[in-house]
Amino acid sequence: MFENLTERLEGAFKKLRGHGKLTEENIQEAMQEVRRALLEADVNFKVVRDFIASVTEKAVGREVLASLSPGQQVVKVVHDELVELLGSKTESLKLDGRQPVTIMLAGLQGSGKTTTAAKLARRLQKQGRRPFLVPADVYRPAAIEQLHVLGERIGVPVFGSTPEDQPVEISRRALAEARDKGYDTVIIDTAGRLHVDEELMEELRQISRAVSLTEVLFVADAMTGQDAVTVADRFNSDLEITGVVLTKMEGDARGGAALSVKKVTGKPIKFVGVGEGVDALEVFHPDRAASRILGMGDILSLIEKAEEVVDQKKAKKLARKLQKNAFTLEDFLDQIQQIKKMGNLEELMGMIPGINKFRQLKDAPKPDEKELARTEAIIRSMTREERCKHQIINASRRRRIAKGSGTSVNEVNRVIKSYTMMLKMMKKMRGKSFVRGGKRRKLPKGLVR
Repeated sequence: MFENLTERLEGAFKKLRGHGKLTEENIQEAMQEVRRALLEADVNFKVVRDFIASVTEKAVGREVLASLSPGQQVVKVVHDELVELLGSKTESLKLDGRQPVTIMLAGLQGSGKTTTAAKLARRLQKQGRRPFLVPADVYRPAAIEQLHVLGERIGVPVFGSTPEDQPVEISRRALAEARDKGYDTVIIDTAGRLHVDEELMEELRQISRAVSLTEVLFVADAMTGQDAVTVADRFNSDLEITGVVLTKMEGDARGGAALSVKKVTGKPIKFVGVGEGVDALEVFHPDRAASRILGMGDILSLIEKAEEVVDQKKAKKLARKLQKNAFTLEDFLDQIQQIKKMGNLEELMGMIPGINKFRQLKDAPKPDEKELARTEAIIRSMTREERCKHQIINASRRRRIAKGSGTSVNEVNRVIKSYTMMLKMMKKMRGKSFVRGGKRRKLPKGLVR
């Protein structure tokens, strides 16, 4: 997410930091670089123009130029303006008031409305709500069936509509059923078109009048850049949307749609889709997104992801095992599975502050999802006894494991070697000491927690 833009902006600010004292000329030069970076990221040119003008005005102020670290001050000005551009604050769904809450998803065909409906239902379900999915796209043959499959996968009920039904009538009957069965959130998946047309907008307006919507979320493919923003503006003019969901953000290295849509439509980005899994929908935080764009990382989102997937009982059990130096390959496998639940490795690395500088090093290793999968396959090909007692894995067992996992003996050896090196490092850590209060003390055995 935003990788290309981040690299360009870091290059522009690097020049600023090289000056002991900044002048208006230095800042103007850097702003030209920033302007080019934003335009290449497919940000709306009017948005770029206003953004550069605002940053320049604040950056050449007396407080910035007279400060001890003017380069850092300019970066702070850019950060604050980015936060404002992205929406200034996190916008939540309106879930209180009259129940059930009704949410309609709208957008063009192929933007990801159906999967977003399921992801949103999954998110609300984890918050303790009782969502009800409504398939109102009767034009795409597989749309209704797709939502039923997704609903079954996440354990959320789906209204029984058919392609012969009318979308307005589907929505009206679904709302009545939700009231009868005590569902508190109705999520309506509507039809899309290849382009905006009056027939589509009229159908959406009729649904809006029929069920008194709480939220109208426009779903857009982030990778389409300015096209997504233009269509969002049209939907907002005709329908009055309440927020935007940007899908496929994990593959958007430029970020033009995210940086333009709030300014152009006046409506906030409420969620971003960051993967294909049903849990891959995140609340959009403007301040965190701005930090990531400037290469500052997003440690809060990283912590939240970890908290979502970590099983507290397993974590305590693992801590006890680490204290006793009893960390097995079975535990290693469990840790790999938890990492995979957190999402794309490249995406996770992007949340670590300063990681972009590390990535720019010539020989910097890159996260390899396939390597993680191979390691998992190798450990799964072991017997339970082998996972608990790695010492018994001799040459013949290694050949069998390699064959069973579709890898080579060398790769099996590499996994076992990495594991044994980890054990040695943990053992050393348990014996280390530190200085506190003028006295040398041993690290507590529970430090690994």
